[in-house]
Amino acid sequence: MNPFVFVLFGATGDLAKNKLFPALFSLFKQGLLGEKFYLVGFSRREIDDTIFRQMVRDFLKLTDENPLWQGFSKNIYYQNGLFDEEKGYLSLIERLNGFDKEIGACISRVFYLATPPQNYHSILDRLHATKLSEGCGQGSSKWTKIAIEKPFGKDLETAKALDMKLSQIFEERQIFRVDHYLSKETVQNMIAFRFANGIFEPVWNNKFIDHVQVTFAEKKGIEKRGKFFDGVGMLRDVAQNHLLQLVATVTMEQPRSFAKEDVRNARVAAIQAIACIESENVAENVVSGQYEGYLSEKDVDSSSVTETFVAMKFGVNTPRFQGVPFYVRAGKNMPANVVEISIVFIQTCHILFKEMGCPEIGNVLTIRIQPDEGIRLRVIAKHPGAKLALDTVDMKFSYHEEFGTHGADAYEKVLMDIFSGDQMLFNRSDELESSWEFITKILDGWKTGKTKPVQYSSGTWGPYDAEKLIERDNRKWL
Repeated sequence: MNPFVFVLFGATGDLAKNKLFPALFSLFKQGLLGEKFYLVGFSRREIDDTIFRQMVRDFLKLTDENPLWQGFSKNIYYQNGLFDEEKGYLSLIERLNGFDKEIGACISRVFYLATPPQNYHSILDRLHATKLSEGCGQGSSKWTKIAIEKPFGKDLETAKALDMKLSQIFEERQIFRVDHYLSKETVQNMIAFRFANGIFEPVWNNKFIDHVQVTFAEKKGIEKRGKFFDGVGMLRDVAQNHLLQLVATVTMEQPRSFAKEDVRNARVAAIQAIACIESENVAENVVSGQYEGYLSEKDVDSSSVTETFVAMKFGVNTPRFQGVPFYVRAGKNMPANVVEISIVFIQTCHILFKEMGCPEIGNVLTIRIQPDEGIRLRVIAKHPGAKLALDTVDMKFSYHEEFGTHGADAYEKVLMDIFSGDQMLFNRSDELESSWEFITKILDGWKTGKTKPVQYSSGTWGPYDAEKLIERDNRKWL
């Protein structure tokens, strides 16, 4: 890999600590960062390179004697600065110019925004005003990239405003809107699984599929993220990006090729086809919940109506999925950590087995994204014994068991794609706008109806209203 500079805004925050620096160090251990690179942390803390290196060392739980750490730490630098003041940015320019002189060329620059969303506009304004966004000159802007973490706005209006700001400073080919779920191994494998196996594509439609379920469950609550989470909620934090992306992997049509724009075109078309729930229908098709004790969490408003759980039912307006309901739920303080997609096929009890009866739910294809990434197919088989009786059994495939690995970490994949300029697994502006249009209609429905979330006990699968949402259609959550 050619030399590069990685400037990390919010370098002392949780995302940097828990995801980005571990991913960078892992890539370094694998020899994937090249011989020369510069990692520059930018934050308001008044510390120097040495103290920042010690912080990163502690993030990674390493010692100074570790030879890998010794090699990695030489590439780490720190720039103190406030996000809304030019002083720090001007000092950053001097440091980056020093790197260019050391190499003897304009080095590729990545600016990664791992800060709270309220800082995005200030950082972008300062990058533009100081001409940092233009690289080191001489047309070097083509080597400059901007990576920005979700959430991209709080609704359709703010998402459009952020996107306009980005487009005024950078070209689309320079913008990497990060949704790390798109980089998870199983999500990527969905395309290969669907289109490389001839046994599935013929039944991947409304003639054979009864409904689709998507579950995103976390055992933990908001922990110490009250400042960020309160006022955002699960609909914005998880549904707008992760959940709609998972739905798109199920419903997208075959891309013309694996070229990045062909895949993104197919994904955008899938998200645009998701049927919006109009404001007047939100109460009937969307359930919001809040776990008991949420109002006592640190940095949470005592009268907050922020949802920690959301469940919804909607359709997809394509010939393939017309009439197939999608049931999607996401919540905190759930019984387990699990993210999975389940395609439930129509149960047709063959005439041979009418008298003895068939299982209520027959074939189910489940793609598990976490914790144990893999695929499970539920089939009907004869129960052992003299009597002819039917039961369901699972055929399972685990990435770890089959390949001896869980695949690349999602953030390792995110970073490598940014460095190489591959945008296939990043949101495009039209994709973002369509997803926010869907979410904003729900937010408007909640606002109009003055909806308050229903309380639910920790360690349960959300409020009973979520059960009623699916059971009124004579179906059940798996």
